Amino acid sequence: MTVPHLSPEQRRALAMLATAGANGATQAVLSAHGFDASMIAGLVNQGLATLTAKKVLADGKLVAVAKARITEEGREPLGGGG
Repeated sequence: MTVPHLSPEQRRALAMLATAGANGATQAVLSAHGFDASMIAGLVNQGLATLTAKKVLADGKLVAVAKARITEEGREPLGGGG
């Protein structure tokens, strides 16, 4: 696969996802680090990350949570591809 041209901010987001482990990072955590949803969606559209949404129980209420994870293709621009 050809490594796409990424901005420094996109590379920073991928690096964060790479260290987030198997559980990934929530959109709230990514937002707290300055990554907006449209930038994460761009990484997903390029196949560099995945986004999974599910509902979890918090304080007796169902809350929607989105988690982003890096893909193997997303590791390539960081020098860690398969």
